Amino acid sequence: MLHYTSTRGGAPELSFSDVLLTGLAPDGGLYVPTSWPTGHSADPHLEYAAFAAEVMWPFVDGTIERGDFDAICRDAYGTFVADDVIPTVTLADGIELVELFHGPTLAFKDVAMQLLGRLFDHELNARGSRVTIVGATSGDTGSAAIEAFRDRDNVDIVILHPHERTSEVQRRQMTTVDAPNVFNVAVQGTFDDCQDIVKAMFADVAFRERVNLGAVNSINWARVMAQVVYYHWAAARAADRPVSITVPTGNFGNVFAGRVAKRMGAPIGEFVVASNRNAILTQFFQTGAMTIGDVEPSLSPSMDIQVSSNLERLIFEILGNDGAAVQQLMSTFRDEQHVTLPAELIPRMQEGWLGESLTDEQTTQVIHDVYEESGMLLDPHTAVGVGAARRRPDSMQRLVMATAHPAKFPDAVEAATGVRPPLPAHLADLYERDEHYTVLPNELAVLQDFVEANRRP
Repeated sequence: MLHYTSTRGGAPELSFSDVLLTGLAPDGGLYVPTSWPTGHSADPHLEYAAFAAEVMWPFVDGTIERGDFDAICRDAYGTFVADDVIPTVTLADGIELVELFHGPTLAFKDVAMQLLGRLFDHELNARGSRVTIVGATSGDTGSAAIEAFRDRDNVDIVILHPHERTSEVQRRQMTTVDAPNVFNVAVQGTFDDCQDIVKAMFADVAFRERVNLGAVNSINWARVMAQVVYYHWAAARAADRPVSITVPTGNFGNVFAGRVAKRMGAPIGEFVVASNRNAILTQFFQTGAMTIGDVEPSLSPSMDIQVSSNLERLIFEILGNDGAAVQQLMSTFRDEQHVTLPAELIPRMQEGWLGESLTDEQTTQVIHDVYEESGMLLDPHTAVGVGAARRRPDSMQRLVMATAHPAKFPDAVEAATGVRPPLPAHLADLYERDEHYTVLPNELAVLQDFVEANRRP
């Protein structure tokens, strides 16, 4: 059985089932396996659900029966409209898009969330307990989490989103869900503020225990685990050339999952971390330094982030799994709003990693160009990825993780192409549905009171 340790070294090791329900470690760190499974040999000709169960099994073995886990995977990926769950399409210049947005809420977050909801149900039923989930979203995590956990008897879910900083489709996908266990809060601040509040709630031990707090943000290891699968899936189908995978990135969980797949043996040469104008990750991979600036609204709002939580998991590796060193570095980053890796570690950090960023104007141009070349519509996040991938040599097999359906960002797509992408049939009446959400100030105590007042005993 694998065990999991905190990146900050001050929490006991846990099993997968405990990590699933715990989310953030008590010392403020993120859980990672104490070792990486190797020798992955899942047959790429399997259907996606069976392939996923095979890839993820080493992470859960010993905490769940194999037959139950296989059934959970079949049920989770049976909600996707694409027959092969995650299809791949090729652009005119040979770049391959790995389409991750064919789940219920049209974004890559569904790949993990549909699994996570069922894993929570399985574990909570086995324990006879319930949790209160509080999550932060820059747009897509919230709707995916709500869809996965709505109407579940053992879970209440409160999602915080930055007020007036998501697209209308993203907001309505969250706020039009009418379920007794779902609560939406528009926080008067940025996504980083929402994320900080969630972390502060976990750090308040008395509150955490009182409401039995659970996490669905990518601080939860199970989210990353589910995303590892499609990197194996995509790499196994790539041509016999060095593989470069570009990932539009905000909170770094998606691309870190690719890193895990590579550690497990997936034939991936490099990762390109693609950012918008909020380019703190580009700065990090180019210089080894990070400076927190103001979050600037952009055409790709899910990436409007200055503090990428999951980067800590990579930093833990770079610092030789030294939890105390991670704790010191992250404390310095928070206190001084700036940190630089030791000079001798920067080459290790840059090995296999590149950082690129695009302006809004460049993003719009990519959307326009791809439509002119192939008739395909890209959402602005995927367009950031394509723009970054086009800077890599075509001697490499260039893959881009296409993270959202263009209909989630119709204004940006229409401005670039003159074509307004329609919503799929199951969301066709989204603009007519009633919304349910509460606007609250960016104050921890106010939000804690809201959670306590609305959760079911």
